[in-house]
Amino acid sequence: MRLANRLRDALPSASSAIVGALLWGLAMAASTFLNLYYWETPDSARFVVLLYALGGALAFSVGLTFAALVSRGRHWETALAAAFVCLLGATLAFTGGLFALQYRSYYAEWHAPAFTRTWASEFVFTVLAALYQFVVLGIRLYFPFGFAVLAAASIWFARRRR
Repeated sequence: MRLANRLRDALPSASSAIVGALLWGLAMAASTFLNLYYWETPDSARFVVLLYALGGALAFSVGLTFAALVSRGRHWETALAAAFVCLLGATLAFTGGLFALQYRSYYAEWHAPAFTRTWASEFVFTVLAALYQFVVLGIRLYFPFGFAVLAAASIWFARRRR
């Protein structure tokens, strides 16, 4: 079967994609909110919650599509593991990417003019520093609620794929 046909079969339906993205984004926002409830600066907390919600919403369909591609024609255990890994990876990638873009935009005023060697170096190292910071400080905002929702979504995906 051609890759285009396999990809078309793996794509979630429009209703699943929209509803799932909204629910997944809300779940990631709730997980973040529960961890930042007592943060000193409510405006910053709102922005971080919104960032995690948007990252989750963008990641949902991509994660499910990759999980469907990986688990196609295999047992439900494989579908469960694929959904867990792909949804986790997509959520971390999209949220980390959004975090890096915001981090880069904050420091942009102190960087060299665009598209110079110095700018390229500053861009790369700023994004790498942001991703490192996200891994060290940002992933903890998914625990424990986000992890439980990830397990539930993976079970839902595996049961739906039977």
